Amino acid sequence: MHPDLTERILQHLETADQVDTLDLAAKFAVDHQKIVGALKSIQAHGELVNAEVATHKSLGLTDEGRSVVEHGSHEALVYAAVPEEGIAQAALMTAGGPNAKVGFSKAMSQGWILVDKTVTPPLVRRKVEKITDSVKEQLKQVAAGKGDALPSKDVTDFKKRKLLQETTTKSFVLSRGPEFATTLTKLETDLTVEMLSSGLWEQLKFKSYNFDALGAPPSRGHLHPLLKVRTEFRQIFLEMGFSEMPTNNYVESSFWNFDALFQPQQHPARDAHDTFFVNHPAKSHKFPQEYLERVKKVHSVGGYGSKGYGYDWKVEEAQKNLLRTHTTAVSARMLYKLANQEGGFKPAKYFSIDKVFRNETLDATHLAEFHQVEGVIADVGLTLGDLIGTLYEFFRKLGITQLEFKPAYNPYTEPSMEIFCYHPGLGKWIEVGNSGVFRPEMLLPMGLPENVNVIAWGLSLERPTMIKYGINNIRDLVGPKVDLKMVEEGPICRLDHV
Repeated sequence: MHPDLTERILQHLETADQVDTLDLAAKFAVDHQKIVGALKSIQAHGELVNAEVATHKSLGLTDEGRSVVEHGSHEALVYAAVPEEGIAQAALMTAGGPNAKVGFSKAMSQGWILVDKTVTPPLVRRKVEKITDSVKEQLKQVAAGKGDALPSKDVTDFKKRKLLQETTTKSFVLSRGPEFATTLTKLETDLTVEMLSSGLWEQLKFKSYNFDALGAPPSRGHLHPLLKVRTEFRQIFLEMGFSEMPTNNYVESSFWNFDALFQPQQHPARDAHDTFFVNHPAKSHKFPQEYLERVKKVHSVGGYGSKGYGYDWKVEEAQKNLLRTHTTAVSARMLYKLANQEGGFKPAKYFSIDKVFRNETLDATHLAEFHQVEGVIADVGLTLGDLIGTLYEFFRKLGITQLEFKPAYNPYTEPSMEIFCYHPGLGKWIEVGNSGVFRPEMLLPMGLPENVNVIAWGLSLERPTMIKYGINNIRDLVGPKVDLKMVEEGPICRLDHV
């Protein structure tokens, strides 16, 4: 069995004053790069060898040059294509091969052929009976490794004709160094406490650090499926001309979350069994006072054509802080701002996608927090037909074309509709959202004109994500049980491909 390549190099240097790594590669019948790699290992052990860089230039054939060696030079091919009776130059260009133009020029300069203009049309005729293809013979010498014997003038000409190319090879000339030995000692890679305490480190040799090494690449982050689906929803809203609402307030007052939406203070949703109330700070105190009085009136005694709820509305109940139960609280703020902006009302389209919180019993399809996707359009004379048409377009962009609507009840929309779609993958109709036209009792106290209607719809982000990624339990999508491998390997979300 042959000794290690590094030891073979050292053993060779023991009997030779110096040697080139290219010669070693030929002697050992191994690739030159392996010799260079072994040299680097030797150098890591200290000054066992001296290595000086050597540059070697050599001539090699190009693809075109190899074709000349096999078939003949361009000028020889053109000469061979000229018959004794002569040939028209145009026909010669076809018969002389792809490089006939160059071959014709070279054959003319060599005096091998001539153009006879005494006939019409002029003919190309042979000027000599036979030729010697010196270009082919010289390139054969290069192929045989004897390119150094070529005259420099011919080498220059062949380079211009792209028949030859010069390659530069770097090697190392090795000689014995001051610490020369024929075997390598093992280098230590770690400095331990025992080495330091015993003083052994002074007798050992350590492997040098390679500060130019790239190191292990850090593991990269991966987008959660919810974020991928959220990006798709957001892009659809932006394509439809919607503006994104600010949803950075997780804590809302009951006023904006319930009262501004014409939801009565005795509604079951305002109970602690359904809503997370905040203890500190427990109450909010800054409200638009005139707007608050109008909301109080429409709840208590009615107005704007409504009888109201007929109860004693209390500001203390409206002041209670809570974790918002829907992003419609944000919509209420935006609509109030829209109604009271300078320059009067202007049509607007808003959307939001963010977290909401409800005191739900946890199961396979419910969590205490989830994401709500909401779209709102405010304009003059909007009808239920506008809402249905917008929903068809919105869901078409999601890849859903089969929709059905079911009448429903919401405190702040009338009429209201639940949205169902047929999912081919599941083979059944599923509920995907809720929608409706905001009530006048909600809009008119804000200051919006009477002829302005607002249509809106909302759906969860988790449900379409679970359907898209084939997840049956919401706790496998959100929370401590999430499989990080699923997050890493999850495909790109394309909602238009169900």
